[in-house]
Amino acid sequence: MAIEIERKFLLRNADWRKGSTGTNYRQGYLSIDPERTVRVRIAGDQGYLTIKGKTEGMSRAEFEYSIPLAEATQLLATLCLRPLIEKIRYCVPYADRIWEIDEFAGENEGLILAEVELETSDQQVELPPWAGKEVTTDPRYYNSSLSQNPYRDW
Repeated sequence: MAIEIERKFLLRNADWRKGSTGTNYRQGYLSIDPERTVRVRIAGDQGYLTIKGKTEGMSRAEFEYSIPLAEATQLLATLCLRPLIEKIRYCVPYADRIWEIDEFAGENEGLILAEVELETSDQQVELPPWAGKEVTTDPRYYNSSLSQNPYRDW
């Protein structure tokens, strides 16, 4: 079974932007049941279907499959819950790790989150100077939650 282990942080400043380029993401949810989420995503020009299990601490089961772009587009347009998640994802290297910085748009505009994936839940990670408050266990920052309770409404 594939396991996703990640930590999430708010950002202190925009120093992470230096030299980084991003990829446009659009994603929506077919299911946001707490026991399982089913997400459709378009990243750049590639479609994905992702199934995630219940989050426990900072980890959960995750299965991701490539799907044709036309099918992902149709699923987002017709079956996914609203609002969709829109963001630009930047991949920023720091201390032998790749940090994913999500700058949200649309109904979540103004929110910027940094995520780092780990191999084990007790793995130590050097935090970059631009990483701020940790929000790993705050469910408001889950993308599935943002699709139902957008940041602009907080």
